[in-house]
Amino acid sequence: MRSIPFILATAALLAGCATLPFGEAGLPAGTPRDQVIAKAGQPTRATRTPAGERLVYSLQPWGRQAWAVDLDPSGRVTRIEQVLTEQQLARIQPGWTREQVEAEFGPPGHFDRVASWDGSIMNYRWRDRAYIDMWYWVYLDRQGIVRQAHPGVDYPVPGGDADGGAAKD
Repeated sequence: MRSIPFILATAALLAGCATLPFGEAGLPAGTPRDQVIAKAGQPTRATRTPAGERLVYSLQPWGRQAWAVDLDPSGRVTRIEQVLTEQQLARIQPGWTREQVEAEFGPPGHFDRVASWDGSIMNYRWRDRAYIDMWYWVYLDRQGIVRQAHPGVDYPVPGGDADGGAAKD
């Protein structure tokens, strides 16, 4: 039987590996786009921006992290940031489009539909500062425009399936 300190040390090591290669040492500012792709693989989403390009590497649907790698017009890294945070998700405002949300955060883990809403609901898994598992729900109208967005606690569903029985879009 393994000791608790061994299990905790192993868990900490694995958690650290989950963030690679997105630490400062992994892809420093100035790294060319082709080296980012060679090291990190193809992004979940790549979007042209006024400042250059944003590559999003998301661990959705099961992970709770997504990294935005911002590139300047010459294709070099200017910033790398974990974007599934309360501060970043709170930037989503009514009037954004589905495409804008996905350009910033990558595709959601899944989409829901509920009888009380005439549109899709984008579902992002994330973890707050207290390390509590959370959801961020982004309500879209039929045209794909954000009408509201808010966080909620990811309570386990006893006897439910692995994703809480959510419908896929």
